[in-house]
Amino acid sequence: MTLTQITDQLLKDLEGLRFGPPVTHVYNPLTYAGEAYARYLALYGQAAKEVLLLGMNPGPWGMAQTGVPFGEVRLVRDWLGIEVPIAAPPATHPKRPVTGFACTRSEVSGARLWGWVRETFQTPERFFARFFVANYCPLIFIEASGRNRTPDRLPAAQRVPLLAACDRALRRSVAVLTPKYVVGVGRFAETRALEALRGLPVTIGRLTHPSPANPAANRGWGALAARELAGLGISLETPRDP
Repeated sequence: MTLTQITDQLLKDLEGLRFGPPVTHVYNPLTYAGEAYARYLALYGQAAKEVLLLGMNPGPWGMAQTGVPFGEVRLVRDWLGIEVPIAAPPATHPKRPVTGFACTRSEVSGARLWGWVRETFQTPERFFARFFVANYCPLIFIEASGRNRTPDRLPAAQRVPLLAACDRALRRSVAVLTPKYVVGVGRFAETRALEALRGLPVTIGRLTHPSPANPAANRGWGALAARELAGLGISLETPRDP
């Protein structure tokens, strides 16, 4: 299978799932921003990787706008070189509009992650020669107030089939990318990787999540991430372009 085929199968697996209170809106960037995500896979997901960085699910000002995991608008457009028209979800929450690459809000977590990647590796080619960034769950869950609800806080009847579908997609992705390391960006992603990938020959670890809600991330997240990767045995040394 390819990552594109895995994405298509995940979309089919999610079709029959329904989500209710306290969630009032569900966004799926793999559908309305599918062209951007396909471009991301075509540019950067076509080869084996040493390290898979795994996020939890899209943020409202990141992947929800650009279709790219942790995809802060400016960095996706100007550094990753992806800019395509983005449609809107079938129903949007007034506090969480989707305006695509016209969005003027910055996703802090995405700006920190991709900003650190750019500073460390200089070019996308150097980074993606060894690394890939994906989300465990492609859906965004929004409450009536506009607040995000993370997948782990969904009612069990809604959460269990969602996690089963996402576990299958993650296991298939690892079979394609054959990483040596799967590193959860945050505790939830690490926990799901440990569950979904049980028995596979892959080292699983965790990075501190770059969210501004995380006090540790507000004291130099890039340097912290570098130390945590080094602690897992992951070098950031990458051959320079010829």
